[in-house]
Amino acid sequence: MALDPAPLLAPFRLGDLELKNRVVMAPLTRNRATPGTDAPRELHARYYVQRASAGLIVTEGSQISREGQGYLWTPGVYSEAQVAGWRKVTDAVHAAGGCIFIQLWHVGPVSHVSLQAGGQAPVAPSAILSRTKTFIEGGFAETSMPRALETHEVQRVVADFGRAAANAKAAGFDGVEIHGANGYLVDQFLRDGSNTRDDLYGGGIENRARFALEVVDEIAKVWPASRIGIRMAPVSPANDIADSNPQALFGHLVEKLSARRIGYIHVVEGQTQGPRDFAPFDYAALKRAFSGAYIANNGFDREMAIEAVRDGRADLVAFGRWFISNPDLVERLKRGAKLSDFDRATFYGGDEKGYTDYPTLEPA
Repeated sequence: MALDPAPLLAPFRLGDLELKNRVVMAPLTRNRATPGTDAPRELHARYYVQRASAGLIVTEGSQISREGQGYLWTPGVYSEAQVAGWRKVTDAVHAAGGCIFIQLWHVGPVSHVSLQAGGQAPVAPSAILSRTKTFIEGGFAETSMPRALETHEVQRVVADFGRAAANAKAAGFDGVEIHGANGYLVDQFLRDGSNTRDDLYGGGIENRARFALEVVDEIAKVWPASRIGIRMAPVSPANDIADSNPQALFGHLVEKLSARRIGYIHVVEGQTQGPRDFAPFDYAALKRAFSGAYIANNGFDREMAIEAVRDGRADLVAFGRWFISNPDLVERLKRGAKLSDFDRATFYGGDEKGYTDYPTLEPA
């Protein structure tokens, strides 16, 4: 017998925002920004407005600076052209009754010299190569060796997050999500596998969490705390990331975030490619320790999502790939309808194909 979707479709109060359901569109890198300016296009507005039935949309990662870019044709949020492009997206989503946050992104070492100004090395907490690939002209390539940020440079990056947050407000977003997962800069500072610094940003857990919390505090100068979220992936090995004690690390981080009363934590449970139960971790402990909303993510189907919300394991559930191929995912979850398959070949780069041309259900 199919589960009643009512728990997943019930409204949710996120700070001062009333979300129409508990279904979240997860951030999804699609590499379709305007070549040369990395500004969102009209195509982006069509893509996001098709999915405005979600209780909350979190956009694809949007780099906070040229330095923060790691993949070709990803949209930024640091120039006037980018802000203007995003404004068309938010206006369209709001006209359709949707709510949309932007994900603020600095990839750190998951980049390539061809994407950096003057062909410079990417930056990182420590000069440790991320053994992974990125997307550049010509296709996927090995990442470049990074250089370690000097202590005095860290505040510059924190300030870049603040400016991007202000630009997000100017672009009409409802809030911001910090990308603190998947081996990008915030995550790199957190982990002892990628952070071997000996200054106030390295060493013990408190020091390694300092950068993430400074970013939150900087953004909180622009946005109410309830309009700020952060994404984390405690045990995912994405982009060659690792930590010796993730339970203690993320327990500490969430405790500090809870004290700041931010709106939500967006938690990737398990690894993003492969079995969810990649490594033991007590996600319930994070939810108990946090004063705001808990968004669960990673491999959820309809039944898992309904059960997670019904049983109190999550306040909201984020869907990624299924939102690519099912713009009307909320309606399909409501009806228990079959989901359309996605075409991996069109995930990264391209035009309307595999982006805005997926079909919706016929009206009930």
